[in-house]
Amino acid sequence: MNLPNYFLADLPPEATLSASMLGEACQTLRQNRERYLANRSTESLINLLSDVAAAWLDPGYPLRKRTLEQGPDATGFSREVLAKGLDAFFAQLTPNNFRLLLEQDFGHRRRLDEMTRSGPEDDSNRAAMVSAPELLVHFTAGNIPNPSLQSIVFGVLLRSAQFVKCASGASLVPRLFAHSLYEADPKIGACLEIAEWRGGDVELEKSVLANADCITATGSDESLDALRKLAPTQTRFLGYGHRLSFAYVAGGVLTGLKAERLAAQLATDVVAWDQQGCLSPHVCYIERGGQISGEQFSEMLAGQLERREQTEPRGALPVEKSATIASRRSFYELRASHSPDTRLWHSQHSTAWTVVFEAAPQFQISCLHRFIYVKEVSNLTEALQSADAVRGKVSTVGLAASGDQSQTLATELARWGVTRVCPLGQMQNPPLAWRHDGRPALAELVRWADWEME
Repeated sequence: MNLPNYFLADLPPEATLSASMLGEACQTLRQNRERYLANRSTESLINLLSDVAAAWLDPGYPLRKRTLEQGPDATGFSREVLAKGLDAFFAQLTPNNFRLLLEQDFGHRRRLDEMTRSGPEDDSNRAAMVSAPELLVHFTAGNIPNPSLQSIVFGVLLRSAQFVKCASGASLVPRLFAHSLYEADPKIGACLEIAEWRGGDVELEKSVLANADCITATGSDESLDALRKLAPTQTRFLGYGHRLSFAYVAGGVLTGLKAERLAAQLATDVVAWDQQGCLSPHVCYIERGGQISGEQFSEMLAGQLERREQTEPRGALPVEKSATIASRRSFYELRASHSPDTRLWHSQHSTAWTVVFEAAPQFQISCLHRFIYVKEVSNLTEALQSADAVRGKVSTVGLAASGDQSQTLATELARWGVTRVCPLGQMQNPPLAWRHDGRPALAELVRWADWEME
């Protein structure tokens, strides 16, 4: 299957990008948006995006097959992990989910089409509509592809032209998704550009940033600071910096078969995208007092990770990352040999997965790639005190608790600063309408216009 060169990322590796080339691409995107996209109805775009998502869920879809064939080498994920991650994402793109998102963020699903009003506006005889940026520029991270895909989806829904700058070596999945949009509607595809270059090329980045009406950027705090300095001061800049996540299991649910099921759900969170990304757990806190101890739960989790390695193998790692895991394992092997408060389980003859149990509750930053800590605490308060060093940096907590207790714990987590609480097994699968870093998905991108009627 040979793809046409619709996007800059389709050019051969030896092709050289220039600042003038990127500036011209941005101007072309603006013109195409005015001609092809600006006046499209929201409902027509919902139907388009839902149809494209349904195609990606079809095992025989050529672009999906190409992604799964080329993806392991390009992304570092195994075919099985890549397929599960893409399925989870595209399954969210349904007409109902899009409408719920629009109503959540704008109060009305037709807010992009015309002046509308919801309950509070009715009471004050007002109406309002929203307008999106003409040109959205996305600087995406390269660790997992789904955030890039979501940025593109939201831009299409808002009727924005989009320039997507991918991290070096990370353009395959966004590029093939862009081709699927082009296949479904060439006029929509003409309002989208995908490009790839190594970060830090100031001339290229300034050329794109100077043309943007709104910029979204995901990456390290340092890379975001560098981009902010290059962006025009009047341009809206939405940065999503480094975040991390953990899990919490209340003692009341740690019983027999239920504990085994919870271990399987936590394994899903560790295996998804090989524990990459801000939503993957570094630590699982186990509350003392259940029928199953933290050490027993760790052993269950190790068994689940071993089974999952057979069906969803971890991707190959560079030598230096495998060496980091091996070195950290050696540290805990030595500690375990001298202390009953530390235990270690790991895959044999590989660094595919690792479980470290420690009685000490102090939060630990994992080296990831399916390396998880399990720690015992008396209650959630102790867990949060132990994680104080990362307070303000926690995105998601995967929670397992009884129905009555879960609301109390979720409230405590929210007050501490966690922006998303979800069941175990769903940490890497947020709903379409989730508020990334506690911020609305669409509402931050738009401008409101109010109409006060007589």
